[in-house]
Amino acid sequence: MHTDLVAALDIGGTKIAGALVDGQGRILVRAQRPTPARENGETVMRAVEAVLGELTASPLWHHAGAVGIGSAGPVDASAGTVSPVNVPGWRGYPLVARVREAAGGLPVELIGDGVAITAAEHWQGAARGHDNALCMVVSTGVGGGLVLGGRLHPGPTGNAGHIGHISVDLDGDLCPCGSRGCVERIASGPNIARRALDDGWRPGPDGDTSAAAVAAAARAGDPVAVASFERAARALAAGIAATATLVEIDIAVIGGGVGKAGEVLFAPLRKALTEYATLSFVQRLAVAPARMGTDAGLVGAAAAALAGRTDTAVAGV
Repeated sequence: MHTDLVAALDIGGTKIAGALVDGQGRILVRAQRPTPARENGETVMRAVEAVLGELTASPLWHHAGAVGIGSAGPVDASAGTVSPVNVPGWRGYPLVARVREAAGGLPVELIGDGVAITAAEHWQGAARGHDNALCMVVSTGVGGGLVLGGRLHPGPTGNAGHIGHISVDLDGDLCPCGSRGCVERIASGPNIARRALDDGWRPGPDGDTSAAAVAAAARAGDPVAVASFERAARALAAGIAATATLVEIDIAVIGGGVGKAGEVLFAPLRKALTEYATLSFVQRLAVAPARMGTDAGLVGAAAAALAGRTDTAVAGV
């Protein structure tokens, strides 16, 4: 009954999620731990092993034929290593080998988290039916992935479409990646909140200084909160328009925690796109919220594992 079952890991700067997923993308078992992102690499790996330990304890584990990993990047799928910007303890970390060991020798497929979300949205979500798409996760960081010619395009190392580290402000703030003015440095959740606080926004009685709190303030009409989201929207629009001009995508799908802000983000984003996406072949570029929610990374990692098992595409992945 579960012969097409795979394990999936979604590893980010905030949480490490795991699941057992079937061939229709249904999540049957879940596990999760917070990411000890400021700790050393082995401490982070112990959190991954704890998630895997919960999955291996399930009676369904013996049906799992592979493990898919969607990790914050950069990743190097060819080497099996990861160097997430927001997890400094992992630099060239041999994640594939360590997960293979913890999973009892099962084959492991590694892709970037943005590519994983793209795989999920193209398989079952907002990019389904689109042959050329950019899918983004805007959260603690900003990642992305591409579908070109109807197929996932991860690139040689698994990082193609990593829009978060396109520079959209040549004299902008220094980014942890080493460049300046990156989309992530302006449009990620922590940087939206940082900008609002620096410009005078103050949280409510609960002291919540998250991007979600800034979004709530923007919906209530707070001008500083509105301005912070408008700046983030312009950065996203500049990066999306540049990508569309380069590879002729016809839709950009935005997920992640910041994407949940709704029209606080999407209204200024669509407006800014009219200023940046000006050439005739990108003027019809659509922008849509992601549909897969918080499960996108897991479903996309599972898609990669399923494709790796069969050596064929899963619904075009």
